[in-house]
Amino acid sequence: MNTPSLRTGAFPAVPAAHETADSRPAKVRIRHLQEAKGARRPFAMLTAYDAMTAKVFEEAGIDVLLVGDSVGTTVLGYSSTVHTTHQDMLTFTGAVARSVHRPLIVADLAFGSYQVSVEETVRHGIELLRAGAEAVKLEGGAVYADRVRALVDAGVPVMGHLGFTPQSVNALSGHRVQGRDHAAADRLAEDAQALQDAGAFAIVLELVPAALAARITEITHVPTIGIGAGRDCDGQVLVWADMAGLSGFEGKFVRTFADLRGELGRAAADYRASVEAGIYPGPEHSFE
Repeated sequence: MNTPSLRTGAFPAVPAAHETADSRPAKVRIRHLQEAKGARRPFAMLTAYDAMTAKVFEEAGIDVLLVGDSVGTTVLGYSSTVHTTHQDMLTFTGAVARSVHRPLIVADLAFGSYQVSVEETVRHGIELLRAGAEAVKLEGGAVYADRVRALVDAGVPVMGHLGFTPQSVNALSGHRVQGRDHAAADRLAEDAQALQDAGAFAIVLELVPAALAARITEITHVPTIGIGAGRDCDGQVLVWADMAGLSGFEGKFVRTFADLRGELGRAAADYRASVEAGIYPGPEHSFE
């Protein structure tokens, strides 16, 4: 089991002295995440929705790409992930899967695609794998253990998601930290064990106190992946547009590693000014 006090924090941006690029797996599999947990070696996951960014993240060494239902809010302009459809997920999962090889590709089950019945859950999970996903993610705890078990039995690997679950934003009365009191913390820990027992290979912990995330990481043998859950999780995930400073979102748990919003804005303004001034296109951009 992991000992939180021995955790080392963020995954290094470049290989450590004892690690070479060749020592990383040519293709990330579920077992590599389990091995990372056992070695107390944090791993990185980012969302990806299209071929261009997926290729960039693969070249950067990101281990897991999550085709998240957050595509609804970041790309499609919806107010919440509730509006993202199963067809949306099939489309964007295919775009990512066709463009990369090394990362493990996980796709979200959209709201409404697993709540109705076990049969619909399995059918939608299989369709996501046919689109190119290598695993699916669903939100919720013990109440969906039967869905997790059925998916796993059908050959569809499952990643769980606990804490703040965006598809339940209305029921949770907004974006709120979960598990602050002892009873709620115990329920989340029990949910994590229920997902593990049902066959989930990893669990995302979103917006939960760091101490609770460390506790769940300690008592479960499957990797935990944090987002707003402190540094003691086995891996970390962010929405890529938040990470890169493109979305403008400034949540407490988000660190922006670049200012793509500013750079893109400057580039667009420079392009507009060059066109209006008659500088672009120049002779070098024209054909004789």
